[in-house]
Amino acid sequence: MAKIKIRLVKSTIGVLPKQRATVRSLGLRKIGSASVQEASPAIMGMVRAVSHLVSVEDVK
Repeated sequence: MAKIKIRLVKSTIGVLPKQRATVRSLGLRKIGSASVQEASPAIMGMVRAVSHLVSVEDVK
């Protein structure tokens, strides 16, 4: 599987608690923090749910 780097680019203040929990489960805490995850269907679904808060790039 490919790996992706997920970076939090917008604050979670004012978003739904479910979306805030999704950001935390992706391993992101502060703005600018990043995590590297496998591009599994579960992770991609979580990224899609909070796509307005994160940026995604491929890792080689």
